[in-house]
Amino acid sequence: MGIRIFVTGGTFDKEYNELTGELFFKDTHLHEMLRLGRSKLQLDISTLMMIDSLDMTDALRESVAQACIQASEERILITHGTDTMAETASLLESKVKNKTIVLTGAMVPYKFGSSDGLFNLGSALAFVQSLPHGVYVAMNGKIFNGNNVRKNKATGEFELLEP
Repeated sequence: MGIRIFVTGGTFDKEYNELTGELFFKDTHLHEMLRLGRSKLQLDISTLMMIDSLDMTDALRESVAQACIQASEERILITHGTDTMAETASLLESKVKNKTIVLTGAMVPYKFGSSDGLFNLGSALAFVQSLPHGVYVAMNGKIFNGNNVRKNKATGEFELLEP
């Protein structure tokens, strides 16, 4: 069972410029994270974009949906920024059928060392292998249906829209 991973950027992949104090994108950290996690899964990794999710437009979301539709794999993991992850999950829920898609990200950049990214990645990989077809968001060990989740910006946690 192969798993396709699509990288879109987000906090997961941000770097920190010590001179300017700015966050920026260079390359995905996914390969290093998988190596550190000792993953033995059959994965096909593609970088679709490297952006902050606040810069995710409807057109870019549509390109993510098309990539999922065209992927030969039935199981897809997407790394995504947390600010608009729910919007992308909702669009994918309406457009992509007969696949299991799990979106995950991080609240703290992986390179900061205290990131939740490695834990979220591991959880998402487990969820994408075990859940039925549908679109899901995996954050902090929890799984949510892609059309019933939001990021609570006051608490910094994902929660159900309708409990």
